[in-house]
Amino acid sequence: MSVTVLIKRKVPPGKEGELVALYREMRVAALGKKGYIGGETLKRVDVDGQVLVISKWREVDDWTKWLVSKERRVFQERIDTLTSAEAKFEIYMH
Repeated sequence: MSVTVLIKRKVPPGKEGELVALYREMRVAALGKKGYIGGETLKRVDVDGQVLVISKWREVDDWTKWLVSKERRVFQERIDTLTSAEAKFEIYMH
């Protein structure tokens, strides 16, 4: 069964564009990973500074391997320098 991962994050004013660009880079890197289906990044319209990333994977194990990979951790470090709040992850099965 495929899974959809929702990643919610708060972003300081003026950093949204930079964060969206980093998530775009991360999606490009994920393209070659086993089980990656696709994703998108959304900015919340009614609350400033909130971003939602939707990431789709064939299996939860595929997502887990990507989550703990060195390549993704490098992106995560770059993202963490832009934001002060931790990301909230939610995983849904289809």
